[in-house]
Formats: sequence, C-alpha cells, structure tokens
Amino acid sequence: MVATGAAQAADPNLARNLAATCANCHGTNGNAVKGSGMDALAGMEKAKILQKLADYKSGDKPASIMHQITKGYTEEQLDLIAGYFAAQK
Repeated sequence: MVATGAAQAADPNLARNLAATCANCHGTNGNAVKGSGMDALAGMEKAKILQKLADYKSGDKPASIMHQITKGYTEEQLDLIAGYFAAQK
C-alpha cells in the first residue's frame, strides 16, 4: 500500500479520476439512474465493492464487460475506486 500512498500524494484527485471511468454505466459519482439495471455504487460498503471487483477480475462473477475492465486496473487502483464510491452519497 506504500505505492497507493505515494500515488495519492502525487495526485489527490486520483481516486475520483479513476472512478470517473465508471460513470457511463454506473452514473455520476456512482449514482446509477433508477431503472437502468446498473448497480448504484455510491455509498456501498468498500469491502463489498472490492469483492465484486475481485469476482469480476477472476471471472467468478459473469459479466458482459466488467471482467475485461477490471483486468485493466491494479489492485491499488481498484482499492482507490472502491474507497471513492464508498464515500459518495
């Protein structure tokens, strides 16, 4: 986690910027459009988000595209993304 601390110190907006890539499907700041069928990520427990991301990345959870997306991020980046969404309302 040392790398995460250094990355955050270098860019205090890194978590927000990484999470912004999720907005197309999961809504701005993780507030999915009601009725869209997408999970609302805002305010979800960080551990739950991380578990879902890990399940997509490993292929344990079926998905149309999330398994590909998660493989493009490091564990530290996924941790930042999960933390960002957990802090949203």
